[in-house]
Amino acid sequence: MTLETLSTNKAYGGVQGVYRHQSRETGTAMTFAVFVPEHEPGERLPVLFYLSGLTCTHANVMEKGEYRAACAAEKIVFVAPDTSPRGEEVPDDAEGKYDFGLGAGFYVDATQPPFDRHYRMRSYVEQELPELIAAKFPVDMARQGITGHSMGGHGALTIALRNPSRFRSVSAFAPIVAPSQVPWGQKALAGYLGDDKSAWAEYDAVALIESGASLPNLLVDQGAADNFLEQELKTHLLEDACAKAGLDATIRMQPGYDHSYYFISTFMGEHVRWHAQRLRN
Repeated sequence: MTLETLSTNKAYGGVQGVYRHQSRETGTAMTFAVFVPEHEPGERLPVLFYLSGLTCTHANVMEKGEYRAACAAEKIVFVAPDTSPRGEEVPDDAEGKYDFGLGAGFYVDATQPPFDRHYRMRSYVEQELPELIAAKFPVDMARQGITGHSMGGHGALTIALRNPSRFRSVSAFAPIVAPSQVPWGQKALAGYLGDDKSAWAEYDAVALIESGASLPNLLVDQGAADNFLEQELKTHLLEDACAKAGLDATIRMQPGYDHSYYFISTFMGEHVRWHAQRLRN
């Protein structure tokens, strides 16, 4: 597990770093960001994984997410991976659209060529990256939380639903809750997994909940002025699924907020503190 340090900066007494390694899952170099709060020698801290949305890299939340003050106060390690494999050999959308290919891995393990060789973001986020974080950073892997935005909110929800005993806390900002039912998700799932919709279900939070998957707790914030809400996000489908399943879910519509990092940064500190309450012991 060779890890290259690309940059480190002191922030709120801790260290904001950017790192790169050669991934066994994607077959490419992968870059990710980690904020480690100030801590005692030998101390192991809880860890919060953040999955970004379409077109993003690790840098978007690192530069605009405003998580460091809360993570420093709560002593939580914050990990932000990229959204897809990258490199000249990695296939992209044939028409150059932003919602498929580079920057749009949808946190799936692709089965359709040519994407199946490199687009293995599910295995990267579920297995390889946590192994690397556990080996290289002062984290307590018995205390993990996960969150994300939009496509990353979809990733956070589905990864947590498939691994219910692993994450003590799950939250999301404006997640794609039912990709099988919206244009972004239908394009991505068909392109990566093929036309057999039965293969899509394990990457669809609403479908997973309807089939019996569960979470210990859930916090979702959604901007009521989000221009993607009605066509792509459909938050009400998650509300309905959680209510029918009896899941402990707090799903909040935030008046006036859109899909941007102005929205995310406004509620990021509250999300970090919410996770901290569930990750302390």
